[in-house]
Amino acid sequence: MRKLNIFLFGCLTFAVSCKNSNSKMMKKEAPVAKKQPKELVKHDDVRVDDYYWMKDREDKEVIAHLEKENAYYAEMTAHTKDFQDALFNEMKGRIKEDDQSVPYKNNGYWYITRYEKGKEYPIYSRKKGSLDAAEEILFDCNELAKGHDYFNLGSFSISPDNRLAAFSVDTVSRRKYTLQVKDLNTGEILADKVENTAGNAVWAADNKTIFYTKQDDVTLRSDKVYKHKLGNVTTDDEVVYNEEDETFSAYVYKSKSKKYIIIACYSTLTSEFRILNTEDPDGEFTVFSPRIRGLEYGIMHYGNHFYVLTNKDNATNFKLMKVDEANTASENWKEFIPHRADVLLEGMEIFEDYYVLSERKDGLNHIKIVRWDGTDSYYLPFDNETYTAYVGSNPDFDTETLRYSYTSMATPSSVIDFHMGTKEREVKKEQAVLGGKFAKENYIEKRIWATARDGAKVPMSIVYHKDTPLDGSAPLLQYAYGSYGSTVDPYFSTTRLSLLDRGFVYAIAHIRGGQYLGRPWYEDGKLLKKKNTFTDFIDCSQYLISSNYTSPNHLYAMGGSAGGLLMGAVVNMAPELYHGVVAAVPFVDVITTMLDDTIPLTTGEYDEWGNPNEKEYYDYMKSYSPYDQVAAKAYPNMLVTTGLHDSQVQYFEPAKWVAKLRELKTDENLLFFDINMDAGHGGASGRFESLKEVAKEFAFLLDLEGKIE
Repeated sequence: MRKLNIFLFGCLTFAVSCKNSNSKMMKKEAPVAKKQPKELVKHDDVRVDDYYWMKDREDKEVIAHLEKENAYYAEMTAHTKDFQDALFNEMKGRIKEDDQSVPYKNNGYWYITRYEKGKEYPIYSRKKGSLDAAEEILFDCNELAKGHDYFNLGSFSISPDNRLAAFSVDTVSRRKYTLQVKDLNTGEILADKVENTAGNAVWAADNKTIFYTKQDDVTLRSDKVYKHKLGNVTTDDEVVYNEEDETFSAYVYKSKSKKYIIIACYSTLTSEFRILNTEDPDGEFTVFSPRIRGLEYGIMHYGNHFYVLTNKDNATNFKLMKVDEANTASENWKEFIPHRADVLLEGMEIFEDYYVLSERKDGLNHIKIVRWDGTDSYYLPFDNETYTAYVGSNPDFDTETLRYSYTSMATPSSVIDFHMGTKEREVKKEQAVLGGKFAKENYIEKRIWATARDGAKVPMSIVYHKDTPLDGSAPLLQYAYGSYGSTVDPYFSTTRLSLLDRGFVYAIAHIRGGQYLGRPWYEDGKLLKKKNTFTDFIDCSQYLISSNYTSPNHLYAMGGSAGGLLMGAVVNMAPELYHGVVAAVPFVDVITTMLDDTIPLTTGEYDEWGNPNEKEYYDYMKSYSPYDQVAAKAYPNMLVTTGLHDSQVQYFEPAKWVAKLRELKTDENLLFFDINMDAGHGGASGRFESLKEVAKEFAFLLDLEGKIE
């Protein structure tokens, strides 16, 4: 999917504005890309793509052009370099560098993730039996990252006997992970090594059998699940499942009960699972319930039953069903919690004596706790007008403690342990905000509602400093995503303070295409209703202007990945509303990408965007595709970013888009293209390196707003 880590890009808050935006910047010639017309023909429609040649990342001319763009960006923003450094130090100064996670218990060990002062990457450790026990270092990612421009420890999985760890590493940022095994007693890395995996691994009960997923070399679709026996040659590993449908992907995991290894197969609208007892790793996986197009379900195991979260029988907002583990086909599912038109059922967490439901009503999270024996049932109380609460990591089955997290746009994130029996609540950790300047009471947060052009009420979560005037003069950054049913909930960001403290208002628009107001909110913003996503965003912008939160001279928009598509669409549809737009790793060449099944992740997305091999979808996509709709007109100031190794939105989409914008736009506003030549979809991998990227973006935006210090 072209999904983006929304928390990452929500933190990369932007804003652009100013009457004299170019006054401090020396006039330089922007790079001009050569035109090499290529006709693209479909349904008797001819599109001419002058920049199709940029698709070859091995072409030296392509690399040279990208380097020219980077050089242009660096020269044009050189006067902000000192301010970038100041912003970086300011944001870094809010972070507790020697920080650590709240420990969680699993299979007799307490697991901890911690950071050391001045170091970029986490250290994973554990303590046996008690938090007073000696620390055992599992992985020091600072050591593993040495010699690499990019590093990511994808995941690690501990064997049932606690002796071995299967772990995966990506050093390119293309999400192609190398899987290895570490002996935790000796520190030895075993000879077992598998390239090009999806990054996850699952142990069978015998402590020597591992199940993992591999990806197609070209499309990067996770399509095959393998079984590996420790000590065997990995090239001889057995394929236990091959997903042949190109619109589906697969992954493997273990049930919380630890009784089953589960293969999940999924597309946008359809699910299917296969199960195997962990005690029988050489047995055959059995289908839980055969796939039926449009039937989505997820499974949780408890006792002798599975609990099934599903949209079966038109349960748009999902319901919970129960089935005996011996006969799991869908015709045997029995209703456990019925469908509710006003409540989206998002998840279930199972404990020995309780189950916990994650629900969403009117856009707000609710957590319901229920005893299996029916003697108690209640919701956790949350009082704020807008907030985010979610169930955290709870690997222990036999416990009465629920761990959950809570945050809001003005409230640092907290990790909370709640005793489900006594109803006692203990805050285990609240996110530290160092520097001595942050006080929650200095910020105002609220939820407001805009009326869309078709009458729908669109919510927005906003936050601003109490001293910021709401007379139309304040700069405002409007952020949204709006695809795949992914909900951008309101959350706290330490980096965002650098904008709020300089007078910015920040708004998250919960537009259609996300799932903030339930599953119908998503259904009304996809396929042939996709334009609702774009018009909702524009209508929210108009509401913010008419309500004096800001003005067109001070309104800025930001989105990444599929949210970058949103940015591309709104600047074509209503460029006059925005003084500046930031499009991060934007998915902007919709038709060409969706017609090319060699591009990673394409075929699995027909249920989200439509299949352009069908003329109805082709015509509709073309009517909003940002690259196809670029025209000779004025555009806002723009910053576009990408990563050369991006596997989700290929670098050449924004590269072509920027080239076409440079060719056709009639204004003299800024257009910058910043390419990370070492990273992919999520940008830099280190925690401080990523702050440098934010500092560059903030400096660009604050300069345009006339706020360089």
